[in-house]
Amino acid sequence: MPIYEYRCGSCGSEKEHLQRLSDAPIAVCPACGSDTYIKLISAAGFQLKGSGWYATDFKNAAKPKPDKAAAANSETVAAPAAAPAAVKEASPACAAE
Repeated sequence: MPIYEYRCGSCGSEKEHLQRLSDAPIAVCPACGSDTYIKLISAAGFQLKGSGWYATDFKNAAKPKPDKAAAANSETVAAPAAAPAAVKEASPACAAE
Protein backbone atom coordinates (compact mmCIF):
# COMPACT_ATOMS: atom_id res chain seq x y z
CA MET A 1 0.00 0.00 0.00
CA PRO A 2 1.32 3.47 -0.84
CA ILE A 3 2.09 6.12 1.72
CA TYR A 4 0.57 9.53 0.99
CA GLU A 5 1.63 12.83 2.51
CA TYR A 6 -0.99 15.35 3.64
CA ARG A 7 -0.77 18.95 4.88
CA CYS A 8 -3.37 21.05 6.64
CA GLY A 9 -3.89 24.54 5.23
CA SER A 10 -5.11 25.85 8.60
CA CYS A 11 -2.63 24.57 11.18
CA GLY A 12 0.24 23.52 8.86
CA SER A 13 0.35 20.00 10.26
CA GLU A 14 1.96 17.43 7.94
CA LYS A 15 1.38 13.71 8.25
CA GLU A 16 1.84 10.52 6.23
CA HIS A 17 -1.04 8.10 5.81
CA LEU A 18 -0.91 4.50 4.60
CA GLN A 19 -3.85 4.10 2.20
CA ARG A 20 -5.05 1.79 -0.53
CA LEU A 21 -5.20 3.11 -4.07
CA SER A 22 -8.99 2.73 -4.02
CA ASP A 23 -9.39 4.72 -0.75
CA ALA A 24 -10.83 8.23 -0.93
CA PRO A 25 -8.47 11.08 0.04
CA ILE A 26 -8.61 12.16 3.68
CA ALA A 27 -10.47 15.48 3.87
CA VAL A 28 -10.37 16.32 7.60
CA CYS A 29 -7.15 17.23 9.47
CA PRO A 30 -6.60 14.81 12.39
CA ALA A 31 -4.78 17.54 14.39
CA CYS A 32 -7.26 20.44 14.22
CA GLY A 33 -10.34 19.03 12.46
CA SER A 34 -10.21 21.55 9.59
CA ASP A 35 -11.41 20.56 6.12
CA THR A 36 -8.37 22.12 4.39
CA TYR A 37 -6.36 18.86 4.59
CA ILE A 38 -4.84 18.27 1.13
CA LYS A 39 -2.77 15.47 -0.39
CA LEU A 40 0.76 16.52 -1.39
CA ILE A 41 2.57 15.41 -4.50
CA SER A 42 5.94 13.92 -3.63
CA ALA A 43 8.60 11.72 -5.18
CA ALA A 44 8.34 8.04 -4.52
CA GLY A 45 11.00 6.85 -2.13
CA PHE A 46 11.75 3.26 -3.05
CA GLN A 47 14.78 1.23 -3.96
CA LEU A 48 14.82 -1.99 -5.91
CA LYS A 49 16.49 -4.78 -3.97
CA GLY A 50 17.22 -8.42 -4.60
CA SER A 51 18.84 -10.22 -7.48
CA GLY A 52 17.33 -7.89 -10.10
CA TRP A 53 18.22 -4.33 -11.11
CA TYR A 54 20.14 -1.97 -8.88
CA ALA A 55 20.58 1.79 -8.82
CA THR A 56 24.19 1.37 -9.96
CA ASP A 57 23.53 -0.82 -13.02
CA PHE A 58 23.73 1.87 -15.69
CA LYS A 59 25.67 4.69 -14.05
CA ASN A 60 28.82 4.09 -16.11
CA ALA A 61 27.22 3.05 -19.39
CA ALA A 62 29.67 5.26 -21.34
CA LYS A 63 32.64 3.31 -19.98
CA PRO A 64 32.04 -0.41 -20.63
CA LYS A 65 34.21 -2.64 -18.51
CA PRO A 66 36.52 -4.95 -20.48
CA ASP A 67 35.62 -8.53 -19.81
CA LYS A 68 37.80 -11.63 -20.02
CA ALA A 69 36.45 -12.65 -23.44
CA ALA A 70 37.42 -9.29 -24.97
CA ALA A 71 40.90 -9.55 -23.46
CA ALA A 72 41.30 -13.05 -24.87
CA ASN A 73 40.18 -11.84 -28.32
CA SER A 74 42.75 -9.05 -28.31
CA GLU A 75 45.53 -11.55 -27.53
CA THR A 76 44.46 -13.88 -30.35
CA VAL A 77 44.34 -10.97 -32.78
CA ALA A 78 47.97 -10.11 -31.94
CA ALA A 79 49.20 -13.68 -32.55
CA PRO A 80 48.04 -14.00 -36.20
CA ALA A 81 49.59 -10.61 -37.00
CA ALA A 82 53.02 -12.01 -36.06
CA ALA A 83 52.60 -15.13 -38.21
CA PRO A 84 52.38 -13.32 -41.60
CA ALA A 85 55.55 -11.40 -40.75
CA ALA A 86 57.39 -14.70 -40.33
CA VAL A 87 56.05 -15.89 -43.70
CA LYS A 88 57.29 -12.70 -45.38
CA GLU A 89 60.79 -13.29 -44.03
CA ALA A 90 60.78 -16.84 -45.34
CA SER A 91 59.54 -15.83 -48.78
CA PRO A 92 62.67 -13.86 -49.81
CA ALA A 93 64.90 -16.71 -48.67
CA CYS A 94 62.96 -19.16 -50.80
CA ALA A 95 63.14 -16.80 -53.78
CA ALA A 96 66.93 -16.50 -53.44
CA GLU A 97 67.46 -20.26 -53.73
